Amino acid sequence: MLFPSEEFLYIFLPLTLALYFIIPKRFTEARNVILTLASLFFYAWGEEKNVLLLLGMALADWGLALILEKMKEGGLRKALFLLSVAGNLAALIWYKYAVFTIVELNRFFNAGIRIPLVILPIGISFFTFQAMSYVIDVYRGKYAAEKNPVHVVLYVAFFPQLIAGPIVRFEDIRERITKRHENLSDFSYGAKRFCIGLGKKVLLANQMALIADGVFALVTPEGFKGTVATAWLGAFAYMLQIFFDFAGYSDMAIGLGSMFGFRFGENFIYPFAAANMTEFWRRWHISLQTWFRDYVYIPMGGSRVKKSRWILNVFVVWLLTGIWHGANWTYVAWGLAQFAALLFENFTGLSKKKYWWGHIVTVMYFMFTVVVFRSTGLKAALRFILAMFGIGSTGIADGVAFAFLQQQGVWLLLAAVLSLPLIPALEKKFSGKKLWNGLYGFGVAAVFILCLSFIANNAYNPFIYFHF
Repeated sequence: MLFPSEEFLYIFLPLTLALYFIIPKRFTEARNVILTLASLFFYAWGEEKNVLLLLGMALADWGLALILEKMKEGGLRKALFLLSVAGNLAALIWYKYAVFTIVELNRFFNAGIRIPLVILPIGISFFTFQAMSYVIDVYRGKYAAEKNPVHVVLYVAFFPQLIAGPIVRFEDIRERITKRHENLSDFSYGAKRFCIGLGKKVLLANQMALIADGVFALVTPEGFKGTVATAWLGAFAYMLQIFFDFAGYSDMAIGLGSMFGFRFGENFIYPFAAANMTEFWRRWHISLQTWFRDYVYIPMGGSRVKKSRWILNVFVVWLLTGIWHGANWTYVAWGLAQFAALLFENFTGLSKKKYWWGHIVTVMYFMFTVVVFRSTGLKAALRFILAMFGIGSTGIADGVAFAFLQQQGVWLLLAAVLSLPLIPALEKKFSGKKLWNGLYGFGVAAVFILCLSFIANNAYNPFIYFHF
């Protein structure tokens, strides 16, 4: 079930809210049960079989964490901890990378291995990382293991962030699972934040997808069947699509969490306003970056090691970040491209400096890397990028780019403007003034109604997170 769908907006969410708030506030555990059952139903809507995998992983980690807490330090405790981590990773690797690995083995070594039929569970990368972080933190003694299995299942399966993030830590919501104080202010904020996220997804990301999907479809084994202008337009549109898709789902998750009394951290903070790639990655998909920082980078030594070891640490983090996004060499190449940029900035000192041209270079570099991210293969990515410079293209410009601009130009311009911190700047200047508050409220309501109109008309609604 997707947030921008009639099933979710007209049936699931109103019914869940009604069942949740009809229970008196003092019965927090009963409300937890409602949220847990609703979350499992939400996932089972399109993942009937895989909901058992989700539930099984959550319960297994709940039980293992209890055992680890009671065990004394020693080899057996460490072995059981490693078994837990290996079990989570095994599920992730099997469902997400088994087919890709076998295909590559057959291609390179003519291994002749039979390719299994594996259906990728939606959101497995997100809920696996959440389950793993819970066990790791209990093992480290960061907090006590939860005795109530409902609490752990709710944490892993909570529907607002289940299939599209952000990746939430148990420590961030631990107290709120048992001691929430829902109020009208948080609910109102959550509803507004959800509507804003819905607008980012339906009105901006989906409209950018119409351009991006059309342009990337021009890449064939023979070359790019389009012009330079069309290639640049497609790359720019996809960059905006992936941003508003990711950021939109994060906003919706943060909003839904607030409606039920939970607070999730920010996941995107206007990354296109960054002056370099180092700053960019402090603003983009923050929950994923901090997860790799805390559970991979720092345990490997972080930056408190000699330079060669630090380079290895950063390399491993970005290699894993690329692999996390999907089973394709394009994701590996995309991750290593980020590693190369961060390494370059570190050695040149650009990571600590800000120049006016830094914003342009950062956006341009990221745009080229997302072409690789979006492409079906490395050869297709190379064809697309070469076409952007007139190599292998059909010319400089033609009617195709103009047709896209004619149809989606207003949305493209709006997406480009709103990708920068214009609204926060206006809010800072006019916050508290009645006119601004009225216009803001009216704007949010208009966005929501417009989204409902697009959804009712079965507007184009691609799901990027299927790969994750």
